[in-house]
Amino acid sequence: MSNAISALNGRRADGAVTVKDAGLQGMISIRGDLADKALIKACKSVTGSDAPAMGQMAVKGANGFGWMSPDEALLLVPYLHVEQGLETLNTAMAGKHFLASNVSDARARIVVSGTYADEVIAKLAPVDMHPDTFAIGDFRRSRLGQVAAAFWKADETTIHVICFRSVADYAFDLLAASAAAGPVGYLR
Repeated sequence: MSNAISALNGRRADGAVTVKDAGLQGMISIRGDLADKALIKACKSVTGSDAPAMGQMAVKGANGFGWMSPDEALLLVPYLHVEQGLETLNTAMAGKHFLASNVSDARARIVVSGTYADEVIAKLAPVDMHPDTFAIGDFRRSRLGQVAAAFWKADETTIHVICFRSVADYAFDLLAASAAAGPVGYLR
């Protein structure tokens, strides 16, 4: 069996804003009724996180529970815990209409950190990234340039980006170029 490696294999671009590969990340895509208390309870048992509000990512340690749509969530767990998480979900939801899929190897996670991380994203995504509008915990599905992406604000200077593995190099290069161009200053 081969060893798992992240899509970006440790790439990093340092500057006033750092863009770096977050490494292997366990990700479980959930489809189901997010109003179903049994599904929410099962997701919480996997992540330790309470159900997020609409457009939010609830993070607890290395785990996360992100609201993607009324019938879709993204669970983040350590890479080696995905199978255990899927087993927990499938057992808890036996006989109910839902779907849980391991998407860990189909996605990449990139961390953008620094004083103007929000501007790096703002230059690339059609999302209002002003700190008064895009607050800590906010989670959006959107695009970066020409590719689909989702991102959330972890703290005042850190944004996590998730994209398809097949476009990880493009997304990384786009973020690094946006960071290298420097701040525009319109968000502050």
